[in-house]
Amino acid sequence: MSHHHAAGFLAIVNDAKTRVKEADFRDIKKRLDAGEKMIIVDTREDNEWARGHIPNAIHLGKGVIERDIEQTIPDKNAPLVLYCGGGFRSALAADNLQKMGYRNVISMDGGWRGWTEARFPVAKD
Repeated sequence: MSHHHAAGFLAIVNDAKTRVKEADFRDIKKRLDAGEKMIIVDTREDNEWARGHIPNAIHLGKGVIERDIEQTIPDKNAPLVLYCGGGFRSALAADNLQKMGYRNVISMDGGWRGWTEARFPVAKD
């Protein structure tokens, strides 16, 4: 599932994944369906978001999440689930948010690709 990512990128992703909690997209869907309270954060680029996203997600792209997270979600104990295309960029973002003091961050493994391939609901704004 690496989609031909460069070795250096994969090295920093794998390093970040040693420090972040991950949950499979199927598990996140079950938890949402059960009514569990969590903030879903799409870390993809603007053009990816515009093509579709998980319903009720908020958009804080990888390029701005560290800059904007504290203003958008000031509660550092808030349950956050980050996702991207496949779970790589979200792992990097989750690692940085943890360094910023966020204590309840999960990177969604499988990401948007897994979500849409499973035909789970999507939204467009």
